[in-house]
Amino acid sequence: MDETICAIATPVGEGGIGIVRLSGDRAIPIASYLVRLRSGKPLSTAKSFLLHYADLVEPVGSETAPGPASQESASPFDESLVVVMRAPRSYTREDVVEIHCHGGPLILKRVCQGLLRCGARLAQPGEFTKRAFLNGRLDLAQAEAVLDTIRAKTEAALTVAQTQLRGSLSTQAHALRDRLIALLAEVEAGIDFVEEDLPFVGREALASGLQEAERLVTRWLATAQQGRVLREGMTTAIIGRPNVGKSSLLNALVQTDRAIVTPIPGTTRDVLEEYVNVRGIPLRLLDTAGLRETEDPVEQEGVRRTRTAIDRAELVVLVLDSSQPPHADDLALLDQLSGTRGILVLNKSDLPRQLHELDLPLSHPGPLPIVSVSALTGQGLDELRSAIWTLAAGSPLEPTDMAAITRLRHGDALSRVRQALQQAQESVTAQAPQECVALDLRQAIDGLEELTGVVTTDEILDRIFSEFCIGK
Repeated sequence: MDETICAIATPVGEGGIGIVRLSGDRAIPIASYLVRLRSGKPLSTAKSFLLHYADLVEPVGSETAPGPASQESASPFDESLVVVMRAPRSYTREDVVEIHCHGGPLILKRVCQGLLRCGARLAQPGEFTKRAFLNGRLDLAQAEAVLDTIRAKTEAALTVAQTQLRGSLSTQAHALRDRLIALLAEVEAGIDFVEEDLPFVGREALASGLQEAERLVTRWLATAQQGRVLREGMTTAIIGRPNVGKSSLLNALVQTDRAIVTPIPGTTRDVLEEYVNVRGIPLRLLDTAGLRETEDPVEQEGVRRTRTAIDRAELVVLVLDSSQPPHADDLALLDQLSGTRGILVLNKSDLPRQLHELDLPLSHPGPLPIVSVSALTGQGLDELRSAIWTLAAGSPLEPTDMAAITRLRHGDALSRVRQALQQAQESVTAQAPQECVALDLRQAIDGLEELTGVVTTDEILDRIFSEFCIGK
């Protein structure tokens, strides 16, 4: 934390603009070795949160060399706009300098090399956001929402991420924590002053407060499936025999000719991947090779990869050709849907139908959604999107006043909170000593504090911020 860090904050590759970010106590002095303001004034006098026109020059000597004055005769290697953000009013709550130059890889490399030469070090993945967390600018749930905002693939996912970044999850966690702390204070007061004739919380009131807290956590956990799907999306494998229209269906869903379509069976030899937005849910669609017995070694490898994709998929879309009578391979594939989250698609509905639902032994546990579509005309695609949306979310996405749980870490912490609250209720019902109830309440409070990062370990922090890109 006492070192000044720097990194390129824009994507790798060529661009009109590239940004190099510098943060730490010595950010402004270090940047001064490269930045020569066109105004002629020292960078140390530059006003915060304003863009300053400047030249970028090679630093002279080392960190102990004279400052900007020695750069007057140096030839600039680029022009830039520079912004200074002084602590604590910055993203990291440290002094921050951002250098906005042309986005060529060579220019950005020279800027970073100059900053490193003058005393900065290269930032680790997510270190700017980690410093924002450690300096109290963000809590842990908000820091995670920064990454979710960057990675959002749909408007719904972006909305959830922005809601968490603005503190909705943290606010609700802090509010519940305050309620549990108030209950704990009453319980511990009763323990400390057991011999005094003072009115502390009764068992009925305590049980009622614990039940209400548990109901709140249960409602919160109910958002976990929807939140995870919105953040991560769902891997969906499109499977079926050759020539039933799998690739045509993928093209229709993504609305582009992504996959090659021919009347020749076995055209698809590899697993083709494409992302599509289905009513706010990002789907990772996998178009797979047709499943059949074949002597072609290339097609055999495609079939093997298809079976691997099925094993990894969270949702399986089985496509059958409704213009053909039932085939033994179709029935075998239908059996493979047992125990999976699946949808049965009867494709080619624009042709005379020879395959009907009554022809299929639908022994799949639970109701198996069946949708008739024509990948050629687009008929039935809206019904298919609705079926995918409902299965992916677990239940219809409805407005709720609870902040969505989007990460496994959130769900794990809240599950332990609920377990501790249930244990506390059992202790109250069994008229156990108040010390037992107090211990359970403390465990529930610890879980909520872990959610927002009040209490956490270095291992958890390292794992969370390692997901970030360098420069954020």
